[in-house]
Amino acid sequence: MLKVGVIGLGWMGKVHLRNYSEMHGIEVMGVVDTDQATLDEVSARFGVATFTNLDDLLAKGLDAVSVCVPTSLHHSVGLKVIASGASLLIEKPLAATSVEGAELVAAAKAKGVSLMVGHIERFNPAVQRVKELVGDDVISIQIERVGPYPPRIQDVGVIRDLGSHDIDLIRFLTGSEFSQVYAVMTSSTGGHEDNALITAQMESGVLANVNTNWVTPYKSRKIRVACKSKFITADLVTQDVKEYSQFSTYDKSYSVREWPMVYREPVKEELTAFLKAVRDKTPVPITGEDGLAVLKVIERIFACGEGGCRP
Repeated sequence: MLKVGVIGLGWMGKVHLRNYSEMHGIEVMGVVDTDQATLDEVSARFGVATFTNLDDLLAKGLDAVSVCVPTSLHHSVGLKVIASGASLLIEKPLAATSVEGAELVAAAKAKGVSLMVGHIERFNPAVQRVKELVGDDVISIQIERVGPYPPRIQDVGVIRDLGSHDIDLIRFLTGSEFSQVYAVMTSSTGGHEDNALITAQMESGVLANVNTNWVTPYKSRKIRVACKSKFITADLVTQDVKEYSQFSTYDKSYSVREWPMVYREPVKEELTAFLKAVRDKTPVPITGEDGLAVLKVIERIFACGEGGCRP
């Protein structure tokens, strides 16, 4: 039995708790949150021990922990978990800054615990299919990730919340790092940015474009990948993937293949992979270094948005 805990019971924290509660070979030792009403709710629903003090939960001798607190708390909470000797999955982004992220990565390495970052879209079956379909002839990637403003997000803007998904996906799909990145962004509220356009070129030469915002009245998550040999589209919400063949100049047409998906819950896939790595003492699929690379790109994006675009 692996002993696990959940820190932070917002929307994602509750999803982690539900999945842990449904897994065999897992004992949920407790959860932490500052809101007593939320603790009472999950105690009644899942029958788990609840705590308002993190140290009390960590004293249970946990094997693994999900850190689902606001981004501004990832650093302090993560360091406490690492010091306790528990492995941890930190929801994306890894931390508020690359300096804090680097400290988390170094601390986990020194302590010998697993640190995984919750870039959940890698576990979306549609993304995994796109990864299987792309070869080494990718020309460009376009991603749309838009929707209405989520009231649950208070401490970061749309780039760290939504855009971090796509920065990671571009690295994942291309197997390459960002060479150049440019961005423009606006805020319709006067607070954090809620609308951004990001354009980049990877070290491999692949071009990438991300449209992300909180000003669209509906949720849309779509990827389009142009290759020399094919064109691939994916809807990450419906998990639909289509593959278009290269246009034929002979008969002026192309073929379209639809790839049916068996729906799988990405969070369940993510937590299963995390716990397997902890149990088997093998590398996690999304490392702290992956999360740190995303943070560094985000900081380059903000420098660009403030007039400091640079390679």
